[in-house]
Amino acid sequence: MELPNSVDLFEESLKSLLHNCSDLIVKHANDDLNLIYFGNLVDASLINNQLLSSLQQTRLEPFTMEGLAELIPIGQTDLTCEMEQVIILLLRGWTVVFKVGQTDAILVNTSMQPRRSPSIAEIETNVIGPQIGFTESLETNLGIVRSIIAHENLCNESFEIGEITRTQVQLLYLKDVAEEQTINTLRQRISELEIDGVIGSTLLVQLIEDNSMSIFPQMIITERPDRVSFSLLEGKVVLLVNGSNFAIVGPSTFLDFFKSPEDHYLHWNIAMFIRGLRFLAIFISILLTPAYVAALTFHYEIIPPSLLVPLAQSRSKVPFPPLFESLFLEITIELLREAGARLPTKVGQTMGIVGGIVIGQAAVQAGFTSNILIMIVALAALSSFTTPIYLMGISIRFVRFPMIIAAGIWGGIGIVFTICLLLMHLLRQTSLGHPYMHPIFPPRWRDMVDTVIRLPFPLLSARSTFTRTSNKQRFNKNKAKQKKDIDE
Repeated sequence: MELPNSVDLFEESLKSLLHNCSDLIVKHANDDLNLIYFGNLVDASLINNQLLSSLQQTRLEPFTMEGLAELIPIGQTDLTCEMEQVIILLLRGWTVVFKVGQTDAILVNTSMQPRRSPSIAEIETNVIGPQIGFTESLETNLGIVRSIIAHENLCNESFEIGEITRTQVQLLYLKDVAEEQTINTLRQRISELEIDGVIGSTLLVQLIEDNSMSIFPQMIITERPDRVSFSLLEGKVVLLVNGSNFAIVGPSTFLDFFKSPEDHYLHWNIAMFIRGLRFLAIFISILLTPAYVAALTFHYEIIPPSLLVPLAQSRSKVPFPPLFESLFLEITIELLREAGARLPTKVGQTMGIVGGIVIGQAAVQAGFTSNILIMIVALAALSSFTTPIYLMGISIRFVRFPMIIAAGIWGGIGIVFTICLLLMHLLRQTSLGHPYMHPIFPPRWRDMVDTVIRLPFPLLSARSTFTRTSNKQRFNKNKAKQKKDIDE
């Protein structure tokens, strides 16, 4: 639809297409020029101090629309004759400059979207390293990443998702480092989306991941720019979504969810110890409570004799079988966690601490559970919180429940059977077409050095084969060694 050449017809067409929006403003700059914009989406000072003052100068001499666009001292301007383009950019905070008798209009970026300044990352906290986190502004997040990776090979592609929301999405990757097939896969999945709207990264990742039926996330969602930067340097691709303070990183392996950017800031032996604790916490969180249920239900012979007496005394007043006892406590812990997350921060912290102590002591005195099981469930819950990525922590806590039920019905055989099903499921998963359990399956022993373990940086010169990058070297370790010898 072309633009009408009359101000009245132009204004009437806009109001008709926008269903008579009350916040649409039409301002006359002079006898010929008119400004049209949404008052709650634009920077009023930018319009009054720069745009209007430059337009006032056009009274002194004749001009064309192309020449007028060059006089406007604002970075982003565009010339269009399509009403659809005008509507889209008006709703993003742009201002339309229209001249009587012309069928072209100038679009000027005067937007002032609601945004907050970058602050400390609240979900993924680090003790050592950068503390800045992403915000809900796409431009701010892109600027943060470019300030860390100031290189011409950092490429970004823009997409628009949602027939109604028209959400802006940026695809980031390092040219000659990221695999072209991975980039094309993401391009295709994003371009094929047909949806009314996407609100946030967590919704988008469910639409583009390989298996949306799996309980395990296949792509990392992070609010940390340093994690995003490390991933880009590894040859991975990143999606930034306007209105969301979380970036999507892929492809990702199962073990990537247990790595933290802080592992690179600590000395290698300390980082390897902490990473080992996280992997140990996985087994404690998943297996500890089911092992208790299986031992008390079917396998008393594996309990040490010295522990049998205090265990019998602790359970002497409990009328429920171990299966129901453990499920009761596990559900109670999840309720406390969910209530603490939904309440205001100070109230939630008090609720979690005081509620856990009061409910635990009351449950023991009332005979609902034993002291030993409270310690076991608390240790399992604590272990699940060591996972750096929140979504993976939820998945691990969810896995405990079928494991407990299988242990209560079939004992140790049920635990082994459930573990086998879990491993079969994980081995079948992929992330953007890459094996999810890399480097365990298929086995890639060379990639273990910065996945399962963490070796000194001089031994990490080669990038992981997981991303199938053509640029396989992070740095030339021979030159680094020569420089070190010269310095010495």
